[in-house]
Amino acid sequence: MKDITEYIDDFYSHFPRQNGVLPWEITPYISTIISKKILELNTDDYAIAAGIAIHKTAIIEKGVILKEPVIISGNCFVASHAYLRGGVFLGEGVRIGPGSEIKSSFIGNNSAMAHFNFIGDSIIGGHVNFEAGALIANHYNERLDKTIWAQVKGSRTNTGSVKFGALVGDNSRIGANAVLSPGTILPKGSIVKRLELIEQNN
Repeated sequence: MKDITEYIDDFYSHFPRQNGVLPWEITPYISTIISKKILELNTDDYAIAAGIAIHKTAIIEKGVILKEPVIISGNCFVASHAYLRGGVFLGEGVRIGPGSEIKSSFIGNNSAMAHFNFIGDSIIGGHVNFEAGALIANHYNERLDKTIWAQVKGSRTNTGSVKFGALVGDNSRIGANAVLSPGTILPKGSIVKRLELIEQNN
């Protein structure tokens, strides 16, 4: 993998200091990265308090739980009972459905989680759609050796991590109740069928 722009066009426009850093080397430090990014935000555009930055055009419904650090960009919508924790960045126009949980992840511009989704330790591109109940698993609970490997263009790579979800390219579609196993790498425009299990690292 040369860089994340092979999968997500505008990732470095948000986080230029991460240029050349592999996805599974970014997510463990996401809280620090987002905390530093908050310091760069314009307080005319964002309401910022206690490590949480919400753009003044964003809509946050009642019952949402936000645990610092979090950045919610312009024109985002976060539905009731969503739970954002462990360092979360929502790009412009992101929609998070009711009951969804986002943990230690970047979500690109105009992407949408329907409802009851879990996204863990992941980097999601722009214009990505998750149908209801689709999940990204971030840990091998069932294995004795929990080390996560990733398949990058046919080459198996040891991430050196036991907590990494997925890198999902721009314009991908993830069907209802699908599961992306730890270490999943999806190129731009990927389609995952409803109920499908993506297991690239058997």
